[in-house]
Amino acid sequence: MKKRFMAVLLVATMILAMGVVGCEKSNDSGGTKTETGNTDENKGGNKYGFTCMTMNNPFFTTIEASVRSEIEANGDELITLDTKQDIATQIQQVEDMINQGIKALFLCPVDSEGITPALDMLEEAGIPVINFDTDVKDKEKVKTILVSNNEYAGQVVGEAMAKKYPNGGKIAILDAPYAEACVQRVEGFLKGLGEAKDKFKIVSQQNGKGDTAESLPIAENIIQANSDLIGFFCINDPSALGAYSAVESNGLTKQIAVYGCDGSPDAKKSIAEGGMTGTGAQSPVNIGKECVVAAKKLLAGETVEKEIKIETFLITKENVDQYGTVDWQ
Repeated sequence: MKKRFMAVLLVATMILAMGVVGCEKSNDSGGTKTETGNTDENKGGNKYGFTCMTMNNPFFTTIEASVRSEIEANGDELITLDTKQDIATQIQQVEDMINQGIKALFLCPVDSEGITPALDMLEEAGIPVINFDTDVKDKEKVKTILVSNNEYAGQVVGEAMAKKYPNGGKIAILDAPYAEACVQRVEGFLKGLGEAKDKFKIVSQQNGKGDTAESLPIAENIIQANSDLIGFFCINDPSALGAYSAVESNGLTKQIAVYGCDGSPDAKKSIAEGGMTGTGAQSPVNIGKECVVAAKKLLAGETVEKEIKIETFLITKENVDQYGTVDWQ
């Protein structure tokens, strides 16, 4: 009896062992199981790409942080590469991200028209593009364009300039003509001058590349060539901060008003301290959030509006306290 019991026990043990081996083989063919029973194939999420003009601008780093927060909260992955304002680099990096298997791309082009080869590659790969901040030239190649109301951001600055100097005067513009958003801001600024436009003389309009270091010496040269200059309009806050440094170093802070566009913490701090005169502000935090909402809808097969505009507004010394000087809106 004892021998029969031992034989049955041995057979049962062998059958159990075979069952375990069988399960392991089954797992190998279907993916290694996690503690929750999901396979590796289903464990992760989607992979997204992010590329903009430069990661040396706090406006763009804030948008990226907002996008990343929303993406990673869903267990997805965000690949961010810095173009350093070089369109050839941006095109190459887009190709790299396509090869890494991104499902959607958040794109702010270095050059609105020059980015077209990258858009062609994305279209061929079937990857939807969420275009933010600066419009691409060929709008048919992107699913949605999510931007601040850039024209209005420039317009409110033009209106403020016209109000501050009702008799007009000599002004200078630091732009970035390769970026559609910046073109729209300049157009809005000129529109905002309104009936007083003919009283203002634009003595210089140069490419400051939206960068503080680039804009400072340009502003210095403009000031040296125009001793009676009364104002700068700059297409973003980094350029405006560079221009203000030039104004300050020449001891002309009471003569020359400096306006920017963005609403960055550094600009708001300068305004609060009596430096920059104002900025046409936007909300990079909301831009980032809305970009992710659009991307998820597209990947779910839903439709999104072709153009989504985020509110812009003027910040001056009179209202800067309500927005604070620490964070972006």
